[in-house]
Amino acid sequence: MGLNDKISNKAEDLGGKAKEAAGDVTGDDQLKSEGKGDQLSAAVKDGAEKVKDAAENIKDKLTGN
Repeated sequence: MGLNDKISNKAEDLGGKAKEAAGDVTGDDQLKSEGKGDQLSAAVKDGAEKVKDAAENIKDKLTGN
């Protein structure tokens, strides 16, 4: 996973946590839900990047790179 992807995913996760907390404090259920959605989106992207990295590592081992 590239450094830019890691930073982007972490920023999205942290932004989601902030939205969720703000929604919780203000009683805004929609904002809270958006925050949870942002966190889920970041987790899915992170997982996809890890699968991509694992596939690349397997390819490298099979080809001797």
